[in-house]
Amino acid sequence: MRLPFKGRNAFAFLFGRSKSDEVLAQYVIREHRRGRPLADVLEDVYVRNRSTPEQRARLLERPDVVAAIGRQSVADTKATVAGGDRRPTAA
Repeated sequence: MRLPFKGRNAFAFLFGRSKSDEVLAQYVIREHRRGRPLADVLEDVYVRNRSTPEQRARLLERPDVVAAIGRQSVADTKATVAGGDRRPTAA
């Protein structure tokens, strides 16, 4: 009898991230490091065409994205996205 998940957890697909999620996270981090505001990066055609609003919200929950971009930037962007206000909050 062959096991289809040889060497892998059979339920890994439930908790793993997709390749597209990884690519989006890398893109957002790279563009932010180039000096672009996070809100602008999330409004890119590239990001919007490859993700749903829910996926973009999950992107802001990823520890690697939060660590790379900074907690305050992520918090400001979440407030902007949730409230529809384009101005970041004062720190």
